[in-house]
Amino acid sequence: MVEYRIDRRSGVATYVQIVQQTKQALRLGLLEPGDKLPTAREVVEATAINPNTVLKAYRELEREGLVEARRGLGTFVRRGLNTAPADSPLRTELDKWAVRAREAGLDRDDVDALFTSVLDTHFKLDTHYKQDTHYKGDAS
Repeated sequence: MVEYRIDRRSGVATYVQIVQQTKQALRLGLLEPGDKLPTAREVVEATAINPNTVLKAYRELEREGLVEARRGLGTFVRRGLNTAPADSPLRTELDKWAVRAREAGLDRDDVDALFTSVLDTHFKLDTHYKQDTHYKGDAS
């Protein structure tokens, strides 16, 4: 099950953070079709956010066809996005790179800026990438 982490200083709307984290879990194969998302109550208890915010995020995910609400049962994953599973060799390489970056003295914001710059170079025309980062405003 996914555990949401809300960064209140990020400038990203809380519901968007939930949508982004759910999509990330789907991409990594941590959530798969048939899996149940945490209830709004569980998310509220874990994050101290408004239940309507959780419901708004889940409605957005449902609108995108990623999840479906089943009355009285909860919200379930309809389809995955896992093209890069968590055990991918690429993840292993990226993990090693992140260790080297940290050892070189880079902090999270430095790594984020560097990685986003590389992504922007290689994925200029990828509309899905632009759509996901649209909510962020910038790379931070």
